[in-house]
Amino acid sequence: MQQVGLITGASSGIGYELAKIHASKGRDLILVARRATRLAEIKLELETKYGIEVMVIAKDLSLESSADEIYQETLKANIQVEYLFNNAGFGGMGTVAERKMQSDIDMIKVNIVALTKLTKLYLPEMLKANKGRILNTSSTASLIPGPNQAVYYASKAYVTSFTNALAYEVIESNVRVTALLPGPTETEFGRISQMNETSLFNKTYSAYEVALKGYKAMEAGKLEVITGTSKTQALLLKLSAIVPKKLVLTQVKRMQQLPKPKKNN
Repeated sequence: MQQVGLITGASSGIGYELAKIHASKGRDLILVARRATRLAEIKLELETKYGIEVMVIAKDLSLESSADEIYQETLKANIQVEYLFNNAGFGGMGTVAERKMQSDIDMIKVNIVALTKLTKLYLPEMLKANKGRILNTSSTASLIPGPNQAVYYASKAYVTSFTNALAYEVIESNVRVTALLPGPTETEFGRISQMNETSLFNKTYSAYEVALKGYKAMEAGKLEVITGTSKTQALLLKLSAIVPKKLVLTQVKRMQQLPKPKKNN
């Protein structure tokens, strides 16, 4: 396998689009997600269309052992991962008090722990080879606190901060680390997290648009790229640095409230 890209959360959305973009350049892939059947379908699609080699690894990244198991599988196959796309992640609506404990702990494990472990496992090999690219999918949510999605916003704040810091730890090498910060995007994420029912998702951008901008930023070695923000969200992000935090929190909370059920007449 050559110029191998390992993508987590590769079965749909941004991860699937990143896989297609990477494959279109004649680069091989390792696809990671929970759904083995879906991964097999994508493997057949990409190998047939682009003539590349695709390895699939079905893993649930909320399990602590998964990152190590992924690494061991690639090690056993003697595969050098040159591109690491830490894309897997999920959110969920609701206050801290009302959300299930395990749901939020699993979110932290996927959004933070798995991303950190995979980075730490593959980064030394990249530094030794003095080449490599890491693209961590964060979110514009990382830039402000998010009432009604407190854990998700906080987890993405970690991703952006971690990625930015790491980028400068390796700045003297030929390894580059980039943070992708999408706004509302047309993916399964919106439906599963219920965010597609909020005013925040009134306008969304395609997963392909977001993935392409992220991929180009990664290739260019940029620190980060913000994509797919509506005018309202872009204005809110700009104002967050200068207006009182209470006003920002009030607006974000309002934007993330689920609509009240309609009363039957």
